[in-house]
Amino acid sequence: MTHQFALADGAIISDETERPLWPALRRGWSCRCPNCGAGPMLRAYLKVRDNCPVCGEAFHHHRADDGPAYLTILIVGHILAPLIYFVFTKYRPEPLVMASVFTVLTVTLALFLLPRLKGMLVALQWVKRMHGFGIAPDPVHD
Repeated sequence: MTHQFALADGAIISDETERPLWPALRRGWSCRCPNCGAGPMLRAYLKVRDNCPVCGEAFHHHRADDGPAYLTILIVGHILAPLIYFVFTKYRPEPLVMASVFTVLTVTLALFLLPRLKGMLVALQWVKRMHGFGIAPDPVHD
């Protein structure tokens, strides 16, 4: 069953309205609302806002959980493991120098990727209408 809803500007949309994937993922990467792209999605480093301050899209029901951390570890490991191997076999640096440099690289890359991957996962959930991201309003709980 298809539901139709009237927006504030008078536009009629249905719950089958297409939500484009790539623009939403790009907006999520920039930690912006996947719906409008103008409002910030995060209110702290990793804390997702309850609603978009610009368009009002609800984010409180997202379920990113451990996904961003898992993806961050996966990506950082796949980037740095070959780099560590290459540097070690080609240049044979002192162990303390190598450990120091790659520790800083690992932490920097992980801290850079974590909020962006969280934004992308929330945006993906929004596009796929997962976990309450459909357009039907949330039921009122008494």
